[in-house]
Amino acid sequence: MKQKAIRNIKCRQTLRHPERKFVFVMPAIVLVFFLAFFAWPGQVFGNAGKSESALDEQPTIPVTGIVTDATNGQPMPGVTIVIAGTTLGTATDAGGAFRIEVPSSTNILRFTMVGYETHELMVGLRRTINIALSPTITALDEVVVIGFGTQRRGEITGAVSNVDREDFQIGTVRDAAQLIQGRSAGLRVGVVSGDPTAGSQISLRGISTIMASAAPLVIVDGVPGSLATVAPEDIESIDILKDGAAAAIYGTRATNGVILITTRRPRGEALFMEYSASVAAQTISNSLDFLTAEDYRRHIAEGVNFIDHGYTTDWLAEVKRELPLSHVHNLLMQGTSGRSTFTASLNYRFFEGLFRKSDNEDLRLRLETNHSFLDDRLRLNMSLISRNQNFWTGGDGFSFNTYVYRQALIRNPTDRIFNETGGWQERPNYYYDNPVGIIEETHGENRIRTNIFTGTLHFMPVENLNIRFLASTTALDESRGYYETRRHFTTTRLGRNGYASRGASNSETQLFDFTADYNLTIGNHRLTALAGYSWQNSVWENYWMQNWDFPTDAFHYNHMSMGAALARGEAVQSSNKSMSRLIGFFGRLNYNLLDRYLLMASARYEGSSRFGAGNKWGLFPAVSVGWRLSHEPFIQDAIGGVVDNIMLRVGYGVTGVEPGSPYLSLTTLAFGARFLYEGQWIRGLAPNQNPNPYLRWERKEETNIGLDFSLFEHRINASIDLYRRFTSDMLYDFPVPVPPNLFSRMLANVGEMENYGIEAFLEFVPLRRDNFEWRTNVSYSTNSNRLVRLTDEHFRLPTDFFWAGFTGEPIQQATHRITIGGPIGDFWGLRSVDIDDQGRWLIERPADGTIIPIAQATPDDNQVIGNGIPDHVLGWNHQFRFGRFDMNVSMRGAFGFQILNFGRLFYENPLNTHYNMLQSAFDNRFGKRRLNNPLALVSYYIEDGDYWKIDNVALGYNFHTPFFSRARVFFAVQNFLTITGYKGLDPEVPFVGLSPGNDHRDWYPTTRTFTLGLVVNL
Repeated sequence: MKQKAIRNIKCRQTLRHPERKFVFVMPAIVLVFFLAFFAWPGQVFGNAGKSESALDEQPTIPVTGIVTDATNGQPMPGVTIVIAGTTLGTATDAGGAFRIEVPSSTNILRFTMVGYETHELMVGLRRTINIALSPTITALDEVVVIGFGTQRRGEITGAVSNVDREDFQIGTVRDAAQLIQGRSAGLRVGVVSGDPTAGSQISLRGISTIMASAAPLVIVDGVPGSLATVAPEDIESIDILKDGAAAAIYGTRATNGVILITTRRPRGEALFMEYSASVAAQTISNSLDFLTAEDYRRHIAEGVNFIDHGYTTDWLAEVKRELPLSHVHNLLMQGTSGRSTFTASLNYRFFEGLFRKSDNEDLRLRLETNHSFLDDRLRLNMSLISRNQNFWTGGDGFSFNTYVYRQALIRNPTDRIFNETGGWQERPNYYYDNPVGIIEETHGENRIRTNIFTGTLHFMPVENLNIRFLASTTALDESRGYYETRRHFTTTRLGRNGYASRGASNSETQLFDFTADYNLTIGNHRLTALAGYSWQNSVWENYWMQNWDFPTDAFHYNHMSMGAALARGEAVQSSNKSMSRLIGFFGRLNYNLLDRYLLMASARYEGSSRFGAGNKWGLFPAVSVGWRLSHEPFIQDAIGGVVDNIMLRVGYGVTGVEPGSPYLSLTTLAFGARFLYEGQWIRGLAPNQNPNPYLRWERKEETNIGLDFSLFEHRINASIDLYRRFTSDMLYDFPVPVPPNLFSRMLANVGEMENYGIEAFLEFVPLRRDNFEWRTNVSYSTNSNRLVRLTDEHFRLPTDFFWAGFTGEPIQQATHRITIGGPIGDFWGLRSVDIDDQGRWLIERPADGTIIPIAQATPDDNQVIGNGIPDHVLGWNHQFRFGRFDMNVSMRGAFGFQILNFGRLFYENPLNTHYNMLQSAFDNRFGKRRLNNPLALVSYYIEDGDYWKIDNVALGYNFHTPFFSRARVFFAVQNFLTITGYKGLDPEVPFVGLSPGNDHRDWYPTTRTFTLGLVVNL
């Protein structure tokens, strides 16, 4: 009966979406076809592996031509011309002319010259090739995107980092943040969940707030968005504004930094097409070692009070997929015609999760067109970004229900899936439910539609004056449905006979930006002035309802009125609507004297509807200066042949954070329970929020000192930054007396917090040859945090601390304590130092260091037992190019922090034999005996979290074919190897918020991903 039932489950699983099997397999077939075609002996690449002598024996083709300078048309002597993949070559003569014998029309000629861009060209049918080489843009002349404009890298005086497309992480990534993982000092990016609907966690320069959002502001082509607004394959570069001086021009939204995403643009070709595809397989990166059915029976024979139900079931295997497959397709078309350009990209992503019913389907479309008029003085840009996302939900209002994972771990491995009647086998234990039944009897889906339309007009009425007007509308619509069948455990336990919920939400944001900038050069003085106005209006709506007691499961959540609970007044319906508005006036001045002395000053005067009546407007100034020492004569005379650039930067800026929701400064009322009055049931109405007309934004002041330098013709580039952030007027929800207040708590600006740290970034090219290049970069950051104050004459806490984090049942205890004067992230609990003869914890008292039994411990015996924020974060990336091969290796690490291992805390205790447990539960503690103590939060479960990850390894090969201008295949492994002493699943645990370092038991395990991909340019 058991085996037949299990087979039926797996058959249903296979047949549920048969068309997806075809979609999974097709990309793999395409990839294999390309590999077989291009690598087949005697075909297009039949000569790739032959020796030069063998090539010399074949008939050759003479090719002649002239190489000129693209800037002035002058002939270029001394240009090297090499047949790619060989050492055969020649050089141009004094008149820029050359002649070379090539073995085949499919050969590629590579033209190289120091100070000029390398140019590659297939011979094809041509016998005369005349080309023009463009000068290389030096690192200091590269253009970097900053707030409301661009700037030469060599003139930037703030802490700004840039990551271009060629440096992005290769493989299957979820969002833009993962592309730059470990590539910018101070920016920490982590993938802490294997859930295909989860995004990256991101933190920039530590924690600067308690209650407001800690996420950076994300701007996509000038419009606020998210890290998932555009497909990773459609991004050209990402710029990070890290300090207050660089970010202050965005005012109230910039305290946590600004990430500027620039999408791919046409590069002058009449028509450019690119298709990329990848197939990825996932495995769980690490597994906890739980007892098997055989272990149960062995322990029963040894006298352990386990129950043997007589079956053998691998519960985790029953809820997992054997080999989840994902695939990504991206088609990009760009072109230029006269004074117009266009871009069209279509991106489809299907991520199949490690667990059943945890998928994510995503379709993105981007259309953009540019037209120029009046001799390029008037330019019009129009773009549309459309995203459609569908994912299957295992929980009410969210994606995969991680409670399933917990139940798969703790379920008795000798139990069965079905009972005698064919129903799900359930047991009356506390929080003990059949995980297979939960998955099979749950049905849900979320559909999210996002559309961003943007129009931009650029006008240059006179030379050097640029006027820009941007208008954008962002619309988001979400519909969600969730259903638990009549066979779900909630029916068994609560008698609900089917439960359903439906919800819908939508938001719309209008944005208008108007800017004007003027460039002026007088002798050695260069001046750029920017002035602007910004208006943003956002409206949110939401509706949600539930019902239960359905006569049938046939309609799931699509016939809500059939449930009886709503008619009885037991089910809940809710709807709400809110709006907010943001208006800003801003300006910036950039001054450059002799390319040595640089100044940037900006200010933003901004108003927000979310603040109190008397505090809706505020000023956010910034100033930064730079001294380019390398341009001073005394530096050039001393070390001018070695040093390309040395610049000292100093900056100061003020940014803000607005509250997370509107109307927090106003009195709000809420309906309560019904009461009987004169024969009628009336709902009570009571205040649930106090007014605070003094509510204002949090104010962060940041000072940054930086040093940039380049050596040996930019072979070595480095930057070092030291910063201090001070946040004042920090928001916190304080307890207040009732009366005179209407409600027991009030949001107020009282707190102060301080962050300071060091960041360093070094990139260099150790080796560079014709057929081999090695580039590498190292990033390092450290951050210290302190909650300075959380009280004033009007608001104060009853204690000098507050709690954060939670263990959950049955321990029911906070995990972190934030103490005024101390750092964020401190774990709080009993310090265990030993066990006694009965196997119970012995605790060290913080007051005098004495050792006591845990039964005698009081709340005063708790103390700091670790901290979840790393002292040091490192990244080390390598890029190798050898012939047509390329290889990328990305490594990351974090050191000097602790993790609360929830797995060991709950499952490494042999007392509660109703649940499965870790093999290590039966190990002796401190070399004495097994533990014999109820579950308790003690320091024994706080582990050092230090880790070093070989995070991503990618190997690629570039083909040259007569069919495509470029063809490339690659193979990548993500989350390749983790070196750590941590005993949990993955030491990269959640690090944002006020309880960093908690490795929760209800979590979606991280995965290791193997990706095979193809990129072709048509």
